[in-house]
Amino acid sequence: MKYAYYPGCSLLSTAAGYDYSFREVCKTLGIELCEVPGWICCGSTPAHSTSHLLALALPLKNLQLAQMTGAEQLVVPCAACFSRFKFALSECEKEPQLKKQMLEILEGPFPEGIKVVHPLEIFSQDDLLKKIKSAVKNHVPELKLVCYYGCLLTRPPKVTKFDNCENPVTMDKILSAIGLMPQPWSYKTDCCGASLTLTETEVSLKLIQKLIDQAKLAGAQAIALACTLCQTNLDTRQKDIEKASGNSYQMPILFFTQLLGLAFGIPPKKLGLNKHLTNPEQVIKKFT
Repeated sequence: MKYAYYPGCSLLSTAAGYDYSFREVCKTLGIELCEVPGWICCGSTPAHSTSHLLALALPLKNLQLAQMTGAEQLVVPCAACFSRFKFALSECEKEPQLKKQMLEILEGPFPEGIKVVHPLEIFSQDDLLKKIKSAVKNHVPELKLVCYYGCLLTRPPKVTKFDNCENPVTMDKILSAIGLMPQPWSYKTDCCGASLTLTETEVSLKLIQKLIDQAKLAGAQAIALACTLCQTNLDTRQKDIEKASGNSYQMPILFFTQLLGLAFGIPPKKLGLNKHLTNPEQVIKKFT
């Protein structure tokens, strides 16, 4: 099983643990990743805030490069990158004139022979779920957590075409397969305010606090997620909300791939768990 792999900027910097753990888990499951040669930034939020054409051209250029790997599917773990790739393809599909403009900018064939997928979509396939179950070495009897998808993976549903936009279940299925206990809660796709963390910090902190409070009310001992921006926001801002509220939080915020890696017996350092600001040790201990 081979996929072209677009790590994007975050996975090689603030979310290195996502990159490490994704690669390790894929290796365990026999999935071949071919990193896109010469990939560039997808533009994320800044590009589409300043230039519509640039915001489309950057993901499409990366798709062109991905086709050179010979893979039929491009896996994009970062939710922000995933969103921009999906938007670029969707807009060009709806507007032939825009697609024509893109062809002139890209100076090459339009990249329509490759499909953009998220790791959650790959691992939730029936055959992969079976492989995941059989790869488990460290069984966890009672680790309760909540699965947090954030706002970019599922919306707008006509563009991302990912799971159910109000109540996604792919991550829940994957983590249940390794024996974890995802708890029901109503905040799976609420925004964490990552894009406001510098410009409207107080707003962002209130959103983070609400999410962690609700996770605790659901009985969670950790939050599992698949978005680099959400992980950074929820992991690094807990001290700030503790100061503002007077409450103690210390809620471990882990990428779902890190949890898979722990269940597979992969050493925590290889999964980037030493890079978290909120100590995940209480979760790691449950896997040993």
